[in-house]
Amino acid sequence: MTTSDSIPQYALGSTDAEHERLIWQAERFAPLTERLFREAGIGPGQRVLDIGSGVGDVALLAARLVGSSGEVVGIERDARSIARAQARVTDAGLHNVSFVQCDLSQIPDSKSFDAAVGRFILMWLPDPVSVLRSVSRLVRPGGVLAFQEPYWAPLLSLLAPLPLWSAAASLIYKTFQLSGADPDLGPALYQAFQEAGLPGPAMRLEMPMGKGPGFAQWFYDILCTLRPQILKFNLPIGPLGDLDTLVERLQVEGRFSDSVVCFPPPVGAWARKHAD
Repeated sequence: MTTSDSIPQYALGSTDAEHERLIWQAERFAPLTERLFREAGIGPGQRVLDIGSGVGDVALLAARLVGSSGEVVGIERDARSIARAQARVTDAGLHNVSFVQCDLSQIPDSKSFDAAVGRFILMWLPDPVSVLRSVSRLVRPGGVLAFQEPYWAPLLSLLAPLPLWSAAASLIYKTFQLSGADPDLGPALYQAFQEAGLPGPAMRLEMPMGKGPGFAQWFYDILCTLRPQILKFNLPIGPLGDLDTLVERLQVEGRFSDSVVCFPPPVGAWARKHAD
């Protein structure tokens, strides 16, 4: 893995507010990620590598699956995020999780892993195939790689009848793209796994939908996080109106529509590394 695999500029940053947003978001996606990991065979006693750990949500989830006889090693380059993740591990009373502050080009490889996992991390990398190939070398023969990445196309289609929702989603989507991320990486995981020398993965897409207040809150929170990037790229935020009232206006538009709304659906993909 080379330094070109590193995240060039992580648009979401590492503020306290973003940490809280990530934790809130992780609670909504946790059931989807857990289903993927269980389907992939991640379980008691395994040693799991979590790349791009952030504030530790995926590592914490994996730690519960592998149990006290297993181990989770999280890789994260941001010191503030690691500090928050370590504090959460301590608060949870877990002793089978550790974090390493390093770039993806510097992952320690002294001992192989039974599985490598990640959620919403490959989308930020300029060469996901290279990352998968390098990470797979750290996984034992017969071990598992399991990743979740977003697919915004269904979300944009579903929200098209709702002008305000559609405008908010389109602004987020465009900001991600200009920041170097790939918000539609999910379906491309099949080809990426194969190009990395892995078998074609089993895949699933799950799309949380409804009309609950959490959907509007997610859009508002991520727009607030992305606002510096939106301004940097001179994208039109004015059509959304006053952000302080955006949640209420989104809820009203959704309430008086026949449409439902949704979170960006993650595509999960997993494959078992070829046995030597």
